[in-house]
Amino acid sequence: MADVARPEDAARTIATAVERWGRLDVLVNNAGAGAILPLADASAATITGIFAVNVVGPSLLTAAALPYLEAEKGAVINVSSTFGQKPGAGLSHYAASKAALEQLTRCWALEFAPGGIRVNAVAAGPTESGALTGMMGLSSEQAAAVEDQERQQIPLGRRGRPEDVARWIVRLAEPGSGWITGQIIGVDGGLALT
Repeated sequence: MADVARPEDAARTIATAVERWGRLDVLVNNAGAGAILPLADASAATITGIFAVNVVGPSLLTAAALPYLEAEKGAVINVSSTFGQKPGAGLSHYAASKAALEQLTRCWALEFAPGGIRVNAVAAGPTESGALTGMMGLSSEQAAAVEDQERQQIPLGRRGRPEDVARWIVRLAEPGSGWITGQIIGVDGGLALT
């Protein structure tokens, strides 16, 4: 186990991967934190926790990975959210942290390009991942109500499956995507259009 927002854990995670596989070709920043709550109920600890995982963590992991990624002309794929661009009531700090991650993606793409490192993001829509009862802290009943509401809002009429998102992460990691950097790919069934 590691806490991506702790500098020592980020460095240890990268070192362990390099020790195990001898190199690092791709870093996928997929840890996430969030909460559905109105601003009046948001505490400093909750806000700090969301940004620690969604912004600080990817920053620390990516910084630790840079020399290895540069050696392999590798790639960073950040996992964002439709709500990094689309506002949602009760999602202000989660959405702001994902917007920050998307801006990091674009900035890092420019910063790391001279070293041959590509940086892109997948902005995932609501996915059948258990995030509502896990990361977002909703009860099973609350989660079911949110899921029904999301299905009604998503133009393709369903929530995503993990493989819907994973395909795009893999595609962006492949050498065949070597001419793509600084992009945010929406994988959300059209939710960002609504």
